[in-house]
Amino acid sequence: QVQLVESGGGLVQTGGSLRLSCAASGRTLSNYVMGWFRQAPGKEREFVATIHWDGHTYYAQSMKGRFTISRDNAKNTVWLQMNSLKPEDTAVYYCASGGQLSTVGNQYAYWGQGTQVTVSS
Repeated sequence: QVQLVESGGGLVQTGGSLRLSCAASGRTLSNYVMGWFRQAPGKEREFVATIHWDGHTYYAQSMKGRFTISRDNAKNTVWLQMNSLKPEDTAVYYCASGGQLSTVGNQYAYWGQGTQVTVSS
């Protein structure tokens, strides 16, 4: 069993930055793929980024160049650096862990509770 806890969300103006953290407990993350997803009000959950245990990353097209996913297996932590934020980035952001690199949410077995990101115009 893996427990994931996100933090770092908040209110930021358009063009600003936030760094989300996802701390894991229960098991080491070193053998897991980690992903970030988001869900805006009234919309379906959306893939943001994912990182393999070996460091290989993959991003949703709209986040490329603005968001950076990283991890420190020794610290059991994953981060999502978000720059040049836009109002349409407003959502609850979720951290997830799974066994294979995927953009599909149901491929991830464990999920955090989410952290709210609000970007004001």
